[in-house]
Amino acid sequence: MPPIPRTFLGRRLARAALAAALASTCIGALAQTPPPPGASPRIDAIRKAGVLRVGVVNNPPWLAQNTAGDGDPWSGPSWTLGKEFAKLLGVKVEPVPVSHETKVPALTANQMDIMIGPLNETAERAKIIDFVTFSSTGVCMFGRADNPKFTSARTLEDFNKPEITMAYFSGAGEEPLVRQQFSKAKLRGVANSGSVAPIEEVMAGRSDVAPLNRMLWPNISKKVKGLAVFPKENDCQDSKIFQIQTGMGVAKDQQVYLDWLRAVAQRMQPALSEEERRMTQNLK
Repeated sequence: MPPIPRTFLGRRLARAALAAALASTCIGALAQTPPPPGASPRIDAIRKAGVLRVGVVNNPPWLAQNTAGDGDPWSGPSWTLGKEFAKLLGVKVEPVPVSHETKVPALTANQMDIMIGPLNETAERAKIIDFVTFSSTGVCMFGRADNPKFTSARTLEDFNKPEITMAYFSGAGEEPLVRQQFSKAKLRGVANSGSVAPIEEVMAGRSDVAPLNRMLWPNISKKVKGLAVFPKENDCQDSKIFQIQTGMGVAKDQQVYLDWLRAVAQRMQPALSEEERRMTQNLK
């Protein structure tokens, strides 16, 4: 068989590269172009109303209320993504204030088009609503930097030992997870005194370790000197301990609407992650 001319190979490679570039462009375009009229009853109703009704509740770093009186009424990655949805649909954003207790019932009662909230994705909630996730919550374990029981830990299981005393807030969301994960440790449930974590228990030496929402660690580490964190990589912001996916919620049985929302969120992911990182630095 005679050799294939280099020019032929060059043309083939060029066409393959062009096809890949066009495919990438098409994917990006699909992520931005809303479904056409008639494809989604929800999107048709939003366009007709001229507003995207978004459920809001103060929950930094994802969604923070602006009480200064100037600029947008809300900020954070949830607000940024909500505004992007509205922009692509050619409508305005209409905040619908709710509470943590009413946000899911209000969503299922059609009082909003999407709960930008945000919402933690749980098995119970997944039975009644669908999720557009773009973040996650996790837990850091913190202890005194001069306590070898804490600083010698290399894995999470190193805290699950009889010689380790672990403090946690009684009745807090992580209590059942702590009891399950660290059944061999000496567990010390304490009343919440208004702090974000049992910091006093650890600093006083009554406990070796305690859990803390990863979002709160950067600010706590600046305020309270002498603490160390696990895992320490990236200042614990990539922690997978007790991880729960977080994002927005929509009512069930709206697949076309849901698929489009998820495509937009996926395209926006780098910007949303960066804004979350920035907001996390300001958490108190």
